[in-house]
Amino acid sequence: MPAMNLIEPIVAEAARFAELRRDLHAHPELCFEEHRTSGLVAARLAEWGIEVHRGLAKTGVVGVVHGRDGGACGRMIGLRADMDALPMTELNTFAHASRHPGRMHACGHDGHTAMLLAAARHLARARDFDGTVVLIFQPAEEGGGGAREMIADGLFERWPVEAVFALHNWPGLPAGHFAVSPGPVMASSNELRCVLTGKGGHAALPHLAVDPVPAACQLALAWQTVVARNVRPIDAAVVSVTMLRAGEATNVIPDQVELQGTVRTFRVETLDLIEQRLRELAHGVAAGFGLQADFALRRNYPPTVNHAAEAAFAAEVAREVVGAEAVHAQEPTMGAEDFAYMLQARPGAYLFIGNGDGAHRAAHGPGHDAGPCTLHNARYDFNDALIPTGASFWVRLAQRWLARPR
Repeated sequence: MPAMNLIEPIVAEAARFAELRRDLHAHPELCFEEHRTSGLVAARLAEWGIEVHRGLAKTGVVGVVHGRDGGACGRMIGLRADMDALPMTELNTFAHASRHPGRMHACGHDGHTAMLLAAARHLARARDFDGTVVLIFQPAEEGGGGAREMIADGLFERWPVEAVFALHNWPGLPAGHFAVSPGPVMASSNELRCVLTGKGGHAALPHLAVDPVPAACQLALAWQTVVARNVRPIDAAVVSVTMLRAGEATNVIPDQVELQGTVRTFRVETLDLIEQRLRELAHGVAAGFGLQADFALRRNYPPTVNHAAEAAFAAEVAREVVGAEAVHAQEPTMGAEDFAYMLQARPGAYLFIGNGDGAHRAAHGPGHDAGPCTLHNARYDFNDALIPTGASFWVRLAQRWLARPR
């Protein structure tokens, strides 16, 4: 861990919030079902004298901490943590492993919630700032679009923050280090689906059928040329066909073949181009084989694009907390994040905090360091050593932002 300028009261209570984090880990809840989690969050905030609002996006929680001026200056900053788990079975066997098969905190949202709660505790106790800190505990990041739903429920109308920030742990980045950069840092997430319909028949009499299987194979290969031959080489994009469904018997030509997959881009314009070319190829290949094509591209999360001034400000604060040598440029990833919706609505930045290489799991006993500690992996576990680092960053970010000139 780097040499750090942490807030001593937060460090002193680190074990308390690590215990809370492990409780959340043991009781994971899926998107829009975070009833226990949101109840725990709301209870802690209320216990610390923080104004609590519930019900945004069903299970979302907003805590409002006014500074020494009671918020009279009207300035606001938003800090966001996600709360939901993933629909997967945990393979860890330590004491705080998931007690619910098929549900697991495999992305560290339990840790994100604990870090923001630790910051909330200190902000409520110190109130050494003017203005208001809006603590956003968001449900349903994992595919549910909870950020979009909180905004639709009036999040930024009720609390018109000047800027909003989020922090996500990042395995592989040294523990306690930060990474932040301006511009696109996470890709858009989109689902493609195409059904090719022909005429089924006996596999021994293909001339009496209109076989969609060879066409589907041709189409899957043709789609791979879109990024290679239509997208500008300097624009990162991914087209992956991940599912191909057809047939029920080896001697039957099916009527239909279904192809599904994902499209990832950093620019909406690139996505527009890819969608157009995928659609054209689907109908063109289908026509060449005498088939009908039903093509659709479902746009899920937009790209996560950091605002330049806010990213620079967050990097400056991170350097104050962990030192310049522990703050890095953010390498964009093709993963997606629904904080993108908040960055479309307000200026802000999305940062990574290093979760380390997974060695922290060894403290749970022999065998608990086995398997990769990567995101969305059944052996993953959040590194509790990050809680005081992340919480100290949140507090200093809020203090510094609200103290800066408008």
